[in-house]
Amino acid sequence: MSVERAILLIVGVVVLASVLLAVYHSLDWLWLTGVMGAHLIQASVTGMCPVVMTLKRLGLPTRAGFG
Repeated sequence: MSVERAILLIVGVVVLASVLLAVYHSLDWLWLTGVMGAHLIQASVTGMCPVVMTLKRLGLPTRAGFG
């Protein structure tokens, strides 16, 4: 698995989990979805993402995410 695919998986799991928690537990969990969206915007502008840096340190290869 590459860094690009791992980050897609991680973001997808966090967003899906927060939506399910909002539906079945409390609407306050939607804040997690909002924070994740804000972080994605910030990462696209600055190019800095702590999760990506961590995955690279763990030795995951960097490849094109799609294709």
